[in-house]
Amino acid sequence: MAYPLVLLSHPVPPEWITALQGRVRLIVGPAQPAGLAPHLLEQLPEAEGLLCLLSDPINESIFSAAPRLQVVSNMAVGFDNIDIAAATRRSLPVGNTPDVLTQATADLAFGLLLAAGRGLGKAAQDARDGLWGSWAPTGWLGMDFPGATLGIVGLGKIGRAVAQRAKAFGMKIVYSGRQETSEISEMEGAERLSLPDLLSASDFVSLHCPLTAQTRGLIDESALRRMKPTAVLVNTARGAIVQTDALLRALRENWIFAAGLDVTDPEPLPPTHPLYDLPNCFITPHIGSATFGARRRMAEMACENLLAGLEGRRLPHCVNPQVYEVKK
Repeated sequence: MAYPLVLLSHPVPPEWITALQGRVRLIVGPAQPAGLAPHLLEQLPEAEGLLCLLSDPINESIFSAAPRLQVVSNMAVGFDNIDIAAATRRSLPVGNTPDVLTQATADLAFGLLLAAGRGLGKAAQDARDGLWGSWAPTGWLGMDFPGATLGIVGLGKIGRAVAQRAKAFGMKIVYSGRQETSEISEMEGAERLSLPDLLSASDFVSLHCPLTAQTRGLIDESALRRMKPTAVLVNTARGAIVQTDALLRALRENWIFAAGLDVTDPEPLPPTHPLYDLPNCFITPHIGSATFGARRRMAEMACENLLAGLEGRRLPHCVNPQVYEVKK
């Protein structure tokens, strides 16, 4: 009996996907660009499984071209790159890789808080450019962390992990979200505020909400103007939560002190984009989960979801579990 055909949109180290050996026929796409390469698109009519990345748009046209598809496994915690409604209409389960990247992303988020808040990007560049002269009392000044207020927008698992790190730095924590989170309130002494009040009160704002119709463009000009001129904005969630043009103006005109971005809109951010020219903007290329351990475990979980779907089992991590109710 022939093994099911699986399309892997981009290559990963073979040792990360050993679970697939001897169980599927695997066709792998190139490292670049984002999306399914032409030779993968040609295989869609025969494909039974799809293992993709967050940079791959998986939509109705993909589903229509793949009548034999049984499962989509996204190697990411987020799944805004996939048309979940279209997949659900086809009773097609979609898997993701939650939890495993929580600590790695929280580490990076707090690293961006430090880097942007202390102006590390400009200081390091000035040192390389020969501008490091004698010690100066007002040279390369940054923000203080102990006693400062950190506002967390979206207090899920990553947001809570960031709060724990902030507490170790002696920071006060406030958060906004859809409902009261007693666990963090009790553990960290956090206070729940409305988003406008959080923006006004916070010295640092860290975004951890998912990208939805409600959160797209959430941090717009009005939101940025509510923030303190000494405030720092960090985004490790999704780029489109922040309106890029508004942020560019806010940083240029000093509505806020600085920004640290691991995600951008558009993404990737073109090298000629004016955000790169701003000394108060620290940008990394979407590396929140980029540790050896986190990325390998993400791939392993994606394989677990994929194999479950191919074998007709419930996905260990399914973002549209209603497909199983439909199948009943």
